[in-house]
Amino acid sequence: MKDNWTLKVFFLTFILAIIFSIIANYLGRFNNIVLIICIISILLIGIIFDIIGVAVLSCDDKALHSRASQKLKGAKKAIKLTKNASTVSSFCNDVVGDVCGIISGSLVTVLVINLFINNNLSFWNVMLASFLSSLTVGGKAIGKKIAVKNADNIIYMVGKILALFSK
Repeated sequence: MKDNWTLKVFFLTFILAIIFSIIANYLGRFNNIVLIICIISILLIGIIFDIIGVAVLSCDDKALHSRASQKLKGAKKAIKLTKNASTVSSFCNDVVGDVCGIISGSLVTVLVINLFINNNLSFWNVMLASFLSSLTVGGKAIGKKIAVKNADNIIYMVGKILALFSK
């Protein structure tokens, strides 16, 4: 059964990477301000999903069961997340997080080409890519601390958001 999940993750990642790569190529045609906003947005999406992935593994579902018994909206969705914690974590951290990292790196390369085409391209590519990597890793490190401390509330909030989109 786990091999089935591995195949699903492989194809899902492949499809998401294609979609985001097409978007990244399209965004490269916009001005640099739009590109910077997109890079920051994708970076934040990666960090947020990393927080969710860590929180679902750290969550104590007793608090969620208590909220479900009070019939609070989203609690049942949150419990489903915790019951599938390894799959949810893998999707959030590995699929979305890694794809966001790759796409934001690609967008930084496009930005460097746009900004510094006549200057030392290699130097600026290294500097901006290093800065983006630092922001990503630092943001995820801070996010993991937040996720572990507030896991129950984070997963409940995700459950509430998912409940908005379900029937």
